[in-house]
Amino acid sequence: MTLSYDIADVAPYINWVYFDHAWGMSGKPDVERQALHDEAAACLHRLEGRYMTHAVFQLFDCHSDGDDIVLSMGGAEVRGCGGTRIPCLRQQQQGSEYLCLADFIPTENVISYPRTPVPSYLRKIGIFATTVDMGLECDFDADPYEKMMVQLLADRLAEATAERLHEQVRKTYWGYAADEQLDIASMLIERWQGIRPAVGYPSLPDTSLNFLIDQLIGLQQIGIRLTESGAMKPHASVSGLMMAHPDARYFSIGKIGEDQLHSYAERRGVPIELMRKFLGANL
Repeated sequence: MTLSYDIADVAPYINWVYFDHAWGMSGKPDVERQALHDEAAACLHRLEGRYMTHAVFQLFDCHSDGDDIVLSMGGAEVRGCGGTRIPCLRQQQQGSEYLCLADFIPTENVISYPRTPVPSYLRKIGIFATTVDMGLECDFDADPYEKMMVQLLADRLAEATAERLHEQVRKTYWGYAADEQLDIASMLIERWQGIRPAVGYPSLPDTSLNFLIDQLIGLQQIGIRLTESGAMKPHASVSGLMMAHPDARYFSIGKIGEDQLHSYAERRGVPIELMRKFLGANL
């Protein structure tokens, strides 16, 4: 499913903490930060009606198999780039909890977890991407200050769109949190049930997963193209997974060994030396 949003629809979901950090305003006096926010609000008003943000997502039935998440639709396995699976990495560093995202998905035959029946909603996973109109990244070259302001707002708008989309998915499309009553401030500190790990972030560091996501949900539908490294264009784009398990939490994969690198490359169907480039920061 694809969705488009007016800027006014997603602007309330902007997390201004990250905007302040990008401007180097963290810890500055409130009056300075408020002046910057006033400028940003005026800029958003000028952009309204000229540009939009966009989202694509799909829900899949799924189960875990070791460190892989296996996707299906209507009982039939999904064939995507690298097969039917989303391979995940597991923490290996001593002192970690040795977590893997696949831990938060029931196995195929499990009946209860831990002592109660597995709810049907836990046997699904969401795959999503959000972005902005490309013009937000290339229409403001004549004014360096405005270009910087718009680009940083575009980053925040892509993240805000993910927040708005996730709310709709939880409450309506997936519906496992239909009665959720959270204000936006609570959403921005992630008080909702589940997690939304993004590609390239600590628990999902392999940017080449974007090629798999593209095969599964069609990033081009909302104007995203991928570079050879799996980076998204427009830069102001977010992709990742939506997981509903109430115990799911974020974590950092950290450093992995050669054994997991080889296993992961095999499961991804990617040559070991190429995967070494994608996971260089984790080696």
